Amino acid sequence: MTHDKSIKSLKITIIASAGFALFMFASLFTPLREVMSFFLDLVHMPLDGAQNLSRDTEEVLTAISAGIFFGFCVLLWQVTTEVYVKDPLLGRRMILSSVIAWYVIDTTGSLIVGAWMNGILNTVFLIALISPVLRQQEKLQVDMV
Repeated sequence: MTHDKSIKSLKITIIASAGFALFMFASLFTPLREVMSFFLDLVHMPLDGAQNLSRDTEEVLTAISAGIFFGFCVLLWQVTTEVYVKDPLLGRRMILSSVIAWYVIDTTGSLIVGAWMNGILNTVFLIALISPVLRQQEKLQVDMV
């Protein structure tokens, strides 16, 4: 994958991720609440309607999660467009370290509470976010000091 294709792939994944964060936010005050309730039930398989977005606790945690996730997407966008484009090695380190940190905490926490399906979904996002920087075929220049 070329550097330009890597950047484009990252941008597409970041936009999709930001869209999910905005969906989470919108589910607090729109009919998307039912879709979010389905998603919560899905990550806590089996689909039995036991989990939903119906209590203050779920609502505030959804608001917090949506805000943090959207902010993380903004940060990844800026690292991609301001750092990775100019300094691929530094951008790569920043993207990999932050995405892996998110993945380990989010997925481990999900598994602890029995939401193993979220671990699977996180793995899909992990692959989409790190594969562009890992698959870059152009030789990255290393400054010699």
